[in-house]
Amino acid sequence: QVQLVESGGGLVQPGGSLRLSCAASGRTSSRFYMGWFRQAPGKEREFVAAITWSDSRTYYTDSMKGRFTISRENAKNTVYLQMNSLKSEDTAVYYCAASSGRTVVQTWHDYPYWGQGTQVTVSS
Repeated sequence: QVQLVESGGGLVQPGGSLRLSCAASGRTSSRFYMGWFRQAPGKEREFVAAITWSDSRTYYTDSMKGRFTISRENAKNTVYLQMNSLKSEDTAVYYCAASSGRTVVQTWHDYPYWGQGTQVTVSS
């Protein structure tokens, strides 16, 4: 079992930045990877980014590449999502998720472990 705890959401003005954190505990493996998803009201949950635990390979949704950066800190078992140049359409609940396997997947239903979610609101 893996437990995930997110933090760092909040209200930010358009053009601003936020950093989300996700602390993992429990059983991981060499094929472990963690991702961020988001879900806006009335919309499907969508993939944002993912990072592998063994060698920090990163994956992004094209529309967020360049504005969002995923990173990890092994000593703290923590993954971060740095979000810059935020727009109103980035408003959503952001979820941390974890899975394992040879291939990093980007479909939310393939992730067995989830955090509780953190609200990000971009508004003036």
